[in-house]
Amino acid sequence: MRHEQSSNNHKHSSHPETKPEALLPIEEQGSVEDAGEPQGGADAGLRAEVERLQGERGQMVDRLARLQAEFDNYRKREAKERTEYRDYALANTVEQFLPVLDNFHLALRAQGSAEQLRSGVDLIVRQMEEIVRSLGVQPIPTVSTQFDPRLHEAIEMVERDDVPDHQILEEVRRGYTLRDRLLRPAMVRVATNPKQKTA
Repeated sequence: MRHEQSSNNHKHSSHPETKPEALLPIEEQGSVEDAGEPQGGADAGLRAEVERLQGERGQMVDRLARLQAEFDNYRKREAKERTEYRDYALANTVEQFLPVLDNFHLALRAQGSAEQLRSGVDLIVRQMEEIVRSLGVQPIPTVSTQFDPRLHEAIEMVERDDVPDHQILEEVRRGYTLRDRLLRPAMVRVATNPKQKTA
């Protein structure tokens, strides 16, 4: 009796109690374990997030396209306005010189002496200087002033001991400034005084 009871106990200990899940194939076991976490909810949330990001991307692309179009329009408008302003300023300047051109034509057709022609040209020059002055253009002072390399261009140095060293003796070509901006330097002849150099 003891032997049979021991044998029965051995049979039970060699086959421990198994759960019903352990009797299923491995693939089906996994499906049973995950049965409490529905996959449909996670997929729906992921799809919603993707759709939201795609919508934001589309909005950003549209906004970028609008900004690019607005910038192109601004650039074209600014270039057009700049051209129109330049043309307006140029037309205004040219309009002021047209009477001078008319007077030159009249002088060329005039039948008079050389002195009369010279007098007429002198009047035209004064008229032109007045127009230039009204535009903010000023002649650079030269004769009897000290040479200034920022405003004058010396084409000749003349030795003189009766005038200060580096004094301008003669203006060869007039120079001009426009509101403190140099348009062109004046060409001049400048004195060099050896007595002052050795003193």
